[in-house]
Amino acid sequence: MTAPTFDPDQRWRLHPQVAVRPEPFGALLYHFGTRKLSFLKNRTIVEVINSLGDHPDVRSACRAAGVEDSQLSPYLHAMSVLVASNMLIAGEDR
Repeated sequence: MTAPTFDPDQRWRLHPQVAVRPEPFGALLYHFGTRKLSFLKNRTIVEVINSLGDHPDVRSACRAAGVEDSQLSPYLHAMSVLVASNMLIAGEDR
């Protein structure tokens, strides 16, 4: 099974089997289905992940967390890695 293609202009959300544990450095994500562990290395990305359901797409979630368009690249890369590891899944349109 291939991972979905990451599109930052699409709605994404945490997989229902993923738990987020805040840490001083950011957070740990644990997928209970695959038993994969991911590290989020700053609090801004944690804020973005936790607010995905409140925004129509990843870019909007990043902007709401204070990430300027010129700073988007590492955040979009992190999201694409989380999509590839099944930590994030496509969200439903409202």
